[in-house]
Amino acid sequence: MAAEFCVISVDSALLEDGFMGTAKISFKLGKIDFTGEGEEKWVAAQLDKILEKVSNSLSNSGGTSDGDGDAEATDSPAIDANVGSLASYLQKKSIGKSAVKRFLATAAWLAKKGNKKPKAGEVGKAITDNHQAKLANPADCLNKNVSKGFCEKIGSQFYVTPEGFKSLGE
Repeated sequence: MAAEFCVISVDSALLEDGFMGTAKISFKLGKIDFTGEGEEKWVAAQLDKILEKVSNSLSNSGGTSDGDGDAEATDSPAIDANVGSLASYLQKKSIGKSAVKRFLATAAWLAKKGNKKPKAGEVGKAITDNHQAKLANPADCLNKNVSKGFCEKIGSQFYVTPEGFKSLGE
């Protein structure tokens, strides 16, 4: 993740009336842009809150986003602990009997549960583990979703693209 960090000014001298001086800070980290101005303690507290959220966000995504425009790092839906069962998710998305659509929807379901870069076999395993109709060839389903622009391969893993989520109504 590309980061720009610039401290504009910090005046930490104790003033005559006993108050701390004002502080100004500005930085940009990926899509996060923070500018704070005020009493030094307040600015420091706000900065700590922002940095904690950034740290938590990187922990949840595996810290792999490098800010180079990777669509999956910025445009996929957030992790949703209340996504429900795979069966209800597939039914909600009106997938029908299409193995390719079932593969895509299951990959999206896994992404919402936190596994944003599964392997094709993991999608097949999730389907069987959740008592859904087995996929004959998960790798073929992945390739067909890649050709439609709904998934993107990264080595032995892949991710659902924003177009893939959009095709599912996300």
